Amino acid sequence: MNDIRLDDLNVLSEETLMRPKALKDSVPASSRAMETVAGGRLAIKKILNRQDPRIFLIVGPCSIHDTAAAMEYARRLKTLSDEVDDSLLLIMRVYFEKPRTTTGWKGLINDPHMDDSFCIAEGLKLGRELLVNIAELGLPTSTEALDPVTPQYLQDLISWSAIGARTTESQTHREMASGLSSAVGFKNGTDGGFDVAINALQSVSAPHRFLGINHQGQVSVIHTRGNAHAHIVLRGGGGRTNYDSASVSLCEQRLLKANIPANIMIDCSHANSNKDPGLQRLVSNSAGDQIVGGNQSIIGLMVESNLEWGNQPTPENLADLKYGVSVTDACVDWDTTETMIRELRDKVKDILPGRKQNKTPPTPNS
Repeated sequence: MNDIRLDDLNVLSEETLMRPKALKDSVPASSRAMETVAGGRLAIKKILNRQDPRIFLIVGPCSIHDTAAAMEYARRLKTLSDEVDDSLLLIMRVYFEKPRTTTGWKGLINDPHMDDSFCIAEGLKLGRELLVNIAELGLPTSTEALDPVTPQYLQDLISWSAIGARTTESQTHREMASGLSSAVGFKNGTDGGFDVAINALQSVSAPHRFLGINHQGQVSVIHTRGNAHAHIVLRGGGGRTNYDSASVSLCEQRLLKANIPANIMIDCSHANSNKDPGLQRLVSNSAGDQIVGGNQSIIGLMVESNLEWGNQPTPENLADLKYGVSVTDACVDWDTTETMIRELRDKVKDILPGRKQNKTPPTPNS
C-alpha cells in the first residue's frame, strides 16, 4: 500500500450544511407568503404570454447586506406598488449572491457578517427569513440564480430569477434555469452581443438531465421539463448601451429569427448607464418613450435602487456602514425611485391597454 494522496490537495476543510428541507421546515413559508409568490409568478407569466398588458419592474438594491434596511425598503416599495398596480407590476430585487470579476464580498449568503467568516448556513437562514417576511407584506421578490445549490433552499420564495451576464453562457446555469419554477431573465453577454443570451433561451426551453441535489440534500440526477418563460435582459456591454430603439429592434429581429418570443427587459443599470446611477432615469424614460411610440416587445425594466444614493466601500469597522447605502453597485435613492416609477406609469398607462394581447387562455404550468 502506498501513501500517495490524490484527493482534496487544495481543500482545507469541509462543513456539512443542513438539508434544504430542514431549512424550509425551520423557516416555513406562511399561507400569505405562498400566495404572494404564486401570484407574482402567475402575473409575470401572464405578462410574458401577453395575457396582461402591464409591464413588470425588478426594483431594489444591487445586493442585500442589511436585512433591516431591506425590510424598510420593502415596506416603501409595497406602498408604491399598490399605487401603480394598474400599469406596473413591481417585484423587489433581493440579491444575495454577487459574482466577482476577481475577489470581493460575495453576498449575504456567502458572508453574512461581511468579515470573511463565511457563515454560509447562517446566510441561508437569514436570506430565507427575509424572503418570507417580504412575501408576507404581499410583495413578490426576485434574485439572481448564481450558485447551483442554493435554489433548493430559497427558490420556492422567488417569483422571478435572473441569470447574469457572466453566467448566461454557462451550461450549468442554463440547465438549472430549465428547472426553475419562476420565469427567468437571461442577460446579454458582457460584450453587449445577443448571441450568448439567444443560445441560452433556446437551451433553457428544452428538457435537461444533470447532476444536482434534491430536497434531502442528496446528489441526484435532475430531470427538467424546460422553462417556457425565459426572456432576454438587455444590459449593454462592450463599452456601449443597447436600450435605444435601434438596439431593441435589432434584438427583436434576432429573437424572432430564432423562433423565440420577442419579450425584452431593459436593465437601466450596468453598462446601459455606464454604472452611473444618475443615468438610470434616462434609460427608463427611453423605454417608456419607445412603448408610447408603438414598441410591442418591451415587457419589463430593471432598476438598481436603495434607500440612499450611490454606494460605499465596506469599512474596516462595520459600525461605520452608512444605513441604506449599497456596498456593491451604486443605486438611485428612494426619492428618485418613486419619481422614475411614477413618471413611467404616467407615460404608459393609457398606451398599455392597447398593446397587442394574446386572448388564448394560459396553458397548464404557464
